[in-house]
Amino acid sequence: MARNGTALLALGLILGSLLGGCADIKEAGRTVGHTTRDVTREIGHTTRDVTREIGHGTRDTVKKIGNELND
Repeated sequence: MARNGTALLALGLILGSLLGGCADIKEAGRTVGHTTRDVTREIGHTTRDVTREIGHGTRDTVKKIGNELND
């Protein structure tokens, strides 16, 4: 009977340490995931802004050339 108690105690300690380790892994995964999300969002917004500026610059140049040709 003491043998079963020792085995259960050992099993409980092993499971407890594994669950504690899982929390650390989960936290690390969350940190990596959120950082990746934030960096990706920033890259996307910067790309959008640069593309918009290029588009506006192109539009303004085409209008200017059109106005010069019409004058």
